[in-house]
Amino acid sequence: MSKNSLSSAMEAAGGAVNLLRNNKAGIYVYPVVASEFSNWRTEQIAWRNSAVLFDQTHHMDEITVEGPDSEKFLSYVGINSFANFKLNVAKHFVPVTPAGHVIGDMIIFRETEEKFILVGRAPTANWVRFQAATGNWNVRLFHDPRSDSRPDGKAIYRTHYRFQIQGPDANKIFEALHGGPIPEVKFFHVDKINIGSRQVMALRHGMAGAPGLEIWGPYADKSYIQSTIAEAAKTAGVDLRFVGARAYSSNTLESGWIPSPLPGIYSGDGMLKDYRDWLGADHYEAVGSLGGSLVSDNIADYYVTPFELGYDFYIGWKKEDFIGKAALEAMKAAGGQRKKVTIEWNREDVLATIATAFEPGLAAKWIDFPNHNYSSSNADELLKDGKRVGMSMFNGYSYNERCLLSLAVVDASVQIGDVLTLKWGEAQNSAKTSIEPHKQVEIRVKVAPTPYAQDARDNYADSWRTKK
Repeated sequence: MSKNSLSSAMEAAGGAVNLLRNNKAGIYVYPVVASEFSNWRTEQIAWRNSAVLFDQTHHMDEITVEGPDSEKFLSYVGINSFANFKLNVAKHFVPVTPAGHVIGDMIIFRETEEKFILVGRAPTANWVRFQAATGNWNVRLFHDPRSDSRPDGKAIYRTHYRFQIQGPDANKIFEALHGGPIPEVKFFHVDKINIGSRQVMALRHGMAGAPGLEIWGPYADKSYIQSTIAEAAKTAGVDLRFVGARAYSSNTLESGWIPSPLPGIYSGDGMLKDYRDWLGADHYEAVGSLGGSLVSDNIADYYVTPFELGYDFYIGWKKEDFIGKAALEAMKAAGGQRKKVTIEWNREDVLATIATAFEPGLAAKWIDFPNHNYSSSNADELLKDGKRVGMSMFNGYSYNERCLLSLAVVDASVQIGDVLTLKWGEAQNSAKTSIEPHKQVEIRVKVAPTPYAQDARDNYADSWRTKK
């Protein structure tokens, strides 16, 4: 075991829970992109009423996998079926541990028969790199990690720029860019469109439920592409809003994707122990933090499965083998899995919680707007009649819906419309620099569907968001 590994960091901290509860990484930052271009309320409204440009260039890892074994390798690492995975198609790639716990997710693109691009958060990229480094696969990897969260004036370079244009007026911009109607692109399919003098790749995708395309190309073209999009919006008479880092992550509250589950890699022997020894003490898994009111000494209580996140219909049961297959088969047979829901926070309780900051004495944990990104992964306890029935994992405010929302996993017995209690704030003050001394309070919440936004329920293609 290296002295600079995740394993050594866990041992020095007295276990995974202590390490993650007391990490001093600070507020989770979406790097480089301006905090706000106009204001986060206007930017949220725009993806519902006009059009927005999301700059996705800097906050995600990108990993290229190519070589004769690339498909076989990725099919083994992820739960997804690779049957009919054709060129210029994308998938939502989800790997799990041998115990069946989710590590994370990425979007995977197939560029050629032997070349795939994965884009998303660091835990999945690290797991893919580990499997390639320790397995007997004829593959080559290129890793382009996310931009530095706090670059302090250092120059930032990426392999690709990545933008998403979405909203009810997005097609007007695309037509102005393309010089006419763009090709009909199916959901999660890729085609080429014209932007000025460049031809760019475009993925049919959406984040808050409205129509949209995600486009990418060489990083050197970023400024040209961005300015050309802005000019096309003016030509089309569209009020295009650039979305800053504050509003960006809040769109998922309306669309139902949980962006930062805790990777289920902090316990278990065999491959998982080897992985913790391989991971450096400076990797995401070691410097990330765990926040929220759910308190347990068992790190596994913070893990989730594909069934709980609604990813179970991705599972390629017919594949000969993949990591975690036996564990997922056992889970499926056992049944009783938790399910993902949206929960609405009670308005009066929220206002009363905020009001404590204007009163003498110890206040409740501050509720930040639009997102409470005070830790890398969140786990707030949900109770019904005093009994734990789930955990709230990602929360924030939607100006479009005029309420605070959470994405949560709850017991199968919990029904839409049920009123639960959310414990807000940490039971014990930790060493995290992102929290202030505070008292814990209880907030009533009501269980609602996922996706929460009607636009998302109406407009998304048949997918994990709408499958159930």
